[in-house]
Amino acid sequence: MKFINRSGLFAVLTCLILSNCSSSSQPLPDGANGRIVKVVDGDTVDVAMSGHTERVRLIGVDTPETKKPNTPIQCFGPEASKHTKELLPVDTPVLVQRDVEARDPYGRLLGYVYRSSDQLFVNQDLIVNGYARPLSIAPNTAFAREFAALAQSAQNSKIGLWGECASEP
Repeated sequence: MKFINRSGLFAVLTCLILSNCSSSSQPLPDGANGRIVKVVDGDTVDVAMSGHTERVRLIGVDTPETKKPNTPIQCFGPEASKHTKELLPVDTPVLVQRDVEARDPYGRLLGYVYRSSDQLFVNQDLIVNGYARPLSIAPNTAFAREFAALAQSAQNSKIGLWGECASEP
């Protein structure tokens, strides 16, 4: 029989009570500061960081709604959520970078998310592949012009939501 010391027991209880568990106990690779715990929807993920879970809202992008209360599922919303889940499976090491403002009015951490294994810029990928529209909210506008130009290109090519949801805003 194996016994757990007090600090180990505290960590296990914290993990269970607060649902702050990552299924991986592996150390983070260089260049990562968190691991994906859950993809909430196309533009929101839960990330295990520094011993707790942060809900991270991707800056500069807006995917169609799938889980917003009192809002119907929007065109291309399920596809956007599925794409984000494919990009960021549970336990994927990521780098979350902030812009000027750290949190939104709902308490979510605002971030640019990069997949650690290949430095894929997830926010940008969603725009380029037509899963998201650009959403510029000052002061977090570091990539606003780039995202607008990339979205215009996707729209001109009728990629993703731009081809499927032309009648929706």
